[in-house]
Amino acid sequence: MAALPDMLAAQVGRTPERIALKSPAGEMTFRDLYAAAAGLAARLEARGVASVGLTGDNTSAWVLADLACLMAGVVCVPVPGFFSRSQTDHLIARAGLDGLLWAEPGPGRDELGQGVWLESLPVTAAAVRVPAGTAKITFTSGSTGTPKGVCLSADQMAATAEALRERLGGLELRHHLCILPLATLLENIAGVYLPLLMGATVELAPLGTLGMTGSSGVDGARLMAGLNRIRPHSVILVPELASLLVDAAERGHLEPGRFRFLAVGGGRVSPDLLARGRRAGLPLFEGYGLSECGSVVALNVPGQDRPGTVGQPLAHVRVALDDDRQIRVHGNTHLGYLGDPLRADESLGTGDLGRLDSDGFLRVDGRSKNLLITSFGRNVSPEWLESELVQAVGARQAVVFGDGEPHLRALITVTQDQSPARIADALSALNDRLPDYARLATVYVREQLLCQAEGHITANGRPVRSRIQTDLTALLADATHIDMTFSLMNPPGGFHMAFFDRLQQETEDARKHVTEAPVIRAIQEDRFDLESYIWFLTQAYHHVKHTVPLMMACGGRLPERLEFVRKALVEYIEEEYGHHEWILDDLEACGADRESIRQGKPDTSIKLMVAYLYDQIDRGNPAAFFGMVQVLEGTSIELATPLGEQIQKQLGLPDEAFSYLYSHGALDQEHFEFFRKLMNEITDADDQQAIIESARMVYRLYGDMLHSIPVQTGRKESQHEAA
Repeated sequence: MAALPDMLAAQVGRTPERIALKSPAGEMTFRDLYAAAAGLAARLEARGVASVGLTGDNTSAWVLADLACLMAGVVCVPVPGFFSRSQTDHLIARAGLDGLLWAEPGPGRDELGQGVWLESLPVTAAAVRVPAGTAKITFTSGSTGTPKGVCLSADQMAATAEALRERLGGLELRHHLCILPLATLLENIAGVYLPLLMGATVELAPLGTLGMTGSSGVDGARLMAGLNRIRPHSVILVPELASLLVDAAERGHLEPGRFRFLAVGGGRVSPDLLARGRRAGLPLFEGYGLSECGSVVALNVPGQDRPGTVGQPLAHVRVALDDDRQIRVHGNTHLGYLGDPLRADESLGTGDLGRLDSDGFLRVDGRSKNLLITSFGRNVSPEWLESELVQAVGARQAVVFGDGEPHLRALITVTQDQSPARIADALSALNDRLPDYARLATVYVREQLLCQAEGHITANGRPVRSRIQTDLTALLADATHIDMTFSLMNPPGGFHMAFFDRLQQETEDARKHVTEAPVIRAIQEDRFDLESYIWFLTQAYHHVKHTVPLMMACGGRLPERLEFVRKALVEYIEEEYGHHEWILDDLEACGADRESIRQGKPDTSIKLMVAYLYDQIDRGNPAAFFGMVQVLEGTSIELATPLGEQIQKQLGLPDEAFSYLYSHGALDQEHFEFFRKLMNEITDADDQQAIIESARMVYRLYGDMLHSIPVQTGRKESQHEAA
């Protein structure tokens, strides 16, 4: 296997004048790139540098410094910008770094050229032995608080890049945009080395200009604006970013036309998300890997693609399953962990469970350990955070969850003498010292201990996570919650979570009862017929006809302190008046009898939903009405337009049969933004809680209605779920 610098030199010979790097600092051809990196390498050699940390944002200087280390045989240790101070200190000491490479001047830094500065570091006694042949040490975020150094050789990284180039050989990729930090090994190898070896342009931009902050912060609007402006051929995504892109493409906020390959890795990807993305024009392809294997082991690509799997293994590795179904990788694996004894086993146990189908496609079924992987691809050991909670808060029990979610949450039990204010202060202090990807978004507090009799803990007091996850809704229902005053887009001590964001978060689990209704899959699988559509529109009519009366009842019951809400209701009423008649128009266009539906009875779930809202307005807190707004308008935005288009295509109905779905899919986007601002003005704790509880109930009842829609089965029967 040729060394990466030699492979790059060969590409320079083929395309010397093609643009290799593009950034706000300017453009650099392949010839200039190679010459600049070689010059930096000579200066590092002249100074006798053996190992350096590479810091900073996504810049051309970072790439040049990284390539220079490869050319000079210097051990390069990327320093993630999202590491906490203690994690960075640990990295520097354990690796025994001679210095740090920076992309900007500063005290004690010597200029090396090409926008790179070297800061020399004192010798430390904490350094450990580095395996022979190590070219790069990538420190994982660490499933515990202490990062772990994975030692990789230049040959291993070159083999991964070459195997990826072979797998992607049929694609014409000429422009890659890096949106993950360059210190992330996946972006480093697949987002820099690979495009350069393919003769493509690597575009770099400060991550903040693309809406990316820390390890898990993202401003979706800014990211979409950046993608629409730059229009790259390829991007590497984690599942959370893939979800953002799919949502944006479905709503018309992202132009998908120029994308040719969007790789998704770092965590499990829903096949439904991939399908939605492709329908929206996004070429999403799932892959799998880990740092110990050069970051990529298997990958789906056009022509070799099987959704639901992570693709076939790349040519430079062999994947097998042991007797426990654990995925083991043979071949291109790491030299070892920094400070650990040399690895004796030629294969690597990944800790993931999987299956290989008859065509060699790999399916990952889950993890053999309790590791949580956020939707941003960050690994977190729940045991680590649980021990921190017990120590920081004095909790008697703690269970951390949030696998596949953007942020982590926890359930703790405390003694009665613990005040909410003291708990909140302790949690805030804990979050401040945690790395951003491990901070807790919400903590639920109970006084009743989890017990063995209910199956929530083992005999020795360990949590039974599967049972707790099953019973989570019930466990959280009688717990008080503390929303943490931090933002993943800001440093510790940031702003308090806005109420709309809290409402979204607090109703996330309840929302799944709507978004996972069988009817949605039935529509996608062409099992939705005219009877189904008429049934749905009939139920829509019977709840929409109450929208204006409910708003009027709510406005009449609101206290004076919510006068601004009453004013908003006036605007809502003007917008919503007469919409139930639109639905009757749609039903007529479907061949249904308008008057028989007007005089008919709704499904039990709709009866209960409407009755619940009138009761809350009359005898409870009238602000509960906005729980319904959260559900119905949010659901319209997420489902109305894309599903409406699929239904119309399947049933061949005219546009006149879809005024309700199409108008609400577009109209409610304006309403929802208005609703967001209105909710953020509601500050009373009782009003907020009433809205949250109402939204949960309406999600339940509206979801029951969706679950009851008759759809075709394989035998063309109807299936119903009782409300």
